[in-house]
Amino acid sequence: MRSLNLDQLQALETVVERASFTAAARALNLSQSAVSVQIKELEKRFGVRLVERLGKRAAPTTAGRELIEHHRRIVADVKLASEAMKRHRDGSLGRVRIGATTTALNYYLVPVLRGMRRRYPNIELSITWDTTAGQMARIVRDEIDFGLVNLPVRERSVVAHPLRTEELMAIFPLGTKNLPRVVTPEHLAQHTLILEAASAAIRAQVLDWLAPAAAHLRPTMQLDNSDSISRMVAVGLGASVVPESVLEEDWRRKDLMVRPLRPRLERTLGLIVHKDKVPDRAMRIFQDAVLGARRRG
Repeated sequence: MRSLNLDQLQALETVVERASFTAAARALNLSQSAVSVQIKELEKRFGVRLVERLGKRAAPTTAGRELIEHHRRIVADVKLASEAMKRHRDGSLGRVRIGATTTALNYYLVPVLRGMRRRYPNIELSITWDTTAGQMARIVRDEIDFGLVNLPVRERSVVAHPLRTEELMAIFPLGTKNLPRVVTPEHLAQHTLILEAASAAIRAQVLDWLAPAAAHLRPTMQLDNSDSISRMVAVGLGASVVPESVLEEDWRRKDLMVRPLRPRLERTLGLIVHKDKVPDRAMRIFQDAVLGARRRG
């Protein structure tokens, strides 16, 4: 079946609205015969009468009235589609689904989103907290578009962009005695440890680093993010290892004793996206903003 001619449908609606072929022709800036031809073409296409004359008035048949209702919905949908595509083209609307660890969200992503929000206030952002492993699974299931995770990642279906490498630091309550200038695995193992949950990538790093003193590890407490851990350490519940970015807030430096680790331990934050993902305008804006922050840093 041939595609619908929207001009013919508009002619039909105008004839019915004006109740006259002559008035419709004036409104459409066409000749009366051209309008009549358009209506006849529609009637031929559908095989039904669409307009009938009641005295001097042109009135719709039942079929004509129903076709006009369909036309109005088509016009409304086309308008909505055009507006949506314009917003996508202008980068002023779109939805970006983001996963992030708590540390990545608070100390890397928030400044990025602040600047992005000023330039593109109508982009919808959906942010989900999750561990690196959880985000990997969400990327594969297409539940998020991007993840901010600890690198490296072993999933072959994702592309990873390194963003920031930072040192991991040992933290202790104020007043901890006999604290060396640098902390070794043997020294840290003497303290009650507060570590991230078993699914967190940093926990695995720390436990690998502690391996030489594994036999001497004391019972541990686990929490789900570095912010909570630093607060627990500050009130004297144990010692821990956290990313240096967590210590950027003044209160942490005041309420904690901070020492570097030897051997040195680092973590790299990265942006991941599925290798087959086709980015729309909003996704490209977000990715450019995140990678731009990396360059500025």
